[in-house]
Amino acid sequence: MSDWKKIKPTSRELMESHVEALFSHDRNKRLHSINEPWPEKKAAPKFFLGRTIEGTNLCRFRYDVPVMLIEQLERLSVNESVVRDFHTKPKHFQEYIKLLEGERFTMGPCYLIPDEVTPEMNVVRITPENISKYLLDGFEWLTSEIDYVQPCIALLDEGRVVSICRSVRITSKAHEAGLETLTAFRGRGYAAAVVAGWAVAVRELGKIPLYSTFWDNLASQSVARKLGLLFYGVNFTVD
Repeated sequence: MSDWKKIKPTSRELMESHVEALFSHDRNKRLHSINEPWPEKKAAPKFFLGRTIEGTNLCRFRYDVPVMLIEQLERLSVNESVVRDFHTKPKHFQEYIKLLEGERFTMGPCYLIPDEVTPEMNVVRITPENISKYLLDGFEWLTSEIDYVQPCIALLDEGRVVSICRSVRITSKAHEAGLETLTAFRGRGYAAAVVAGWAVAVRELGKIPLYSTFWDNLASQSVARKLGLLFYGVNFTVD
């Protein structure tokens, strides 16, 4: 069992768990690919910046970013402001984009799901052994993933799976949530229920349940507010 329940992790430690769950790293902590189990790996972004509520920022760089460029980016990152609003771009946003010749950036809030979060609706756990019992109309793709996305928690409507939360990025310390709800069943509180049920299952494994989203994903942010998730920082990447 992990000791994370005994010692409250700092926002920096949570951000480290977050980036390590998102991407595969080499021994020098350089990024290589998206942390997925599939044979065809998607490349990691050139630059990851995690800004925290404590002002302890975290940078990671892809393996092919030149050392001289890394030094420039690190000098800028130490001068970033303490993050309060996840809608606010990094202080040196334009410099990061210019230096990296970036074509795309992502940004969004990062949350810890606290111990007291539990589901307020009935949810079920879907496993490789029992998945055939459930109607997956709209979630047919889950069959090909079910071996890897454990734990996977679902909410049913008349026997049909209509909302799921499963582990989409996994390390020895933490799991990142992946949330999907069928369009016709949104706005009913189902998403919050499966996220809460997933967090319970992850905590039972002795791991840290993390939840992150994009700055413009209002529905996902609504789930975070409903459950009272603990905001610890903002991730920012440049491809």
